[in-house]
Amino acid sequence: MNPTERVKKIVEILREVIPKLDPPIHGMFEIQKDDPYRVLVCGILSARSKDEKTVPVCRRLFEKYPTAEDLLKAPLEEIEETLKGIGLHRQKAKYLKGAVEILINRYGGKLPNTLEELTKFPGIGRKIANIILIHAFGKDTIAVDTHVHRIANLLGLVRTKRPEQTEEELKKVVPKRLWKEINYLLVGLGQTICDPKKPRCEECPIRDFCEFYKTKRGEI
Repeated sequence: MNPTERVKKIVEILREVIPKLDPPIHGMFEIQKDDPYRVLVCGILSARSKDEKTVPVCRRLFEKYPTAEDLLKAPLEEIEETLKGIGLHRQKAKYLKGAVEILINRYGGKLPNTLEELTKFPGIGRKIANIILIHAFGKDTIAVDTHVHRIANLLGLVRTKRPEQTEEELKKVVPKRLWKEINYLLVGLGQTICDPKKPRCEECPIRDFCEFYKTKRGEI
């Protein structure tokens, strides 16, 4: 089976399984509500933070600052206090303040929809920019975080060292119509079954497509 056919089967299986596992990423979807402002904020806050910790902080932030204008008016110290409980909360408060200032003053409150423009916002790298493009604008792209990078390599779909390489290589084997789903499905798997420290391989619904599993069993 060639890599593209393997991807199709993997996606087909995970589409059925992941929603039932109710991974923490579902909480992020719920709080974002496909709202560009919320997707931007959640993206900045999610960096180097697990969804389980990020979602409650995002919820608290949006209760206090439901719009970008509200967040822009807020004192930095107040934002920092609101973000307590999340890693690098002081730095992220500065990122948020800078991001909404750019959003309002440079773009009139309308979030841009290109990778080049989004990565100019403080706290927004390529991964978060791609997540924004998917969830705020429905664009076809692949967002590669640590879960996607790790699991794509374990499966043998790619052999890469850096997330940027993984994105490039996945785009060669994943049909474009499936690009938007890859992050959700592999993140969901990583959050529930394919734990980086203790992967539960025997429970994995796609173990038959995984080179790591086959190697562990001596099949490769």
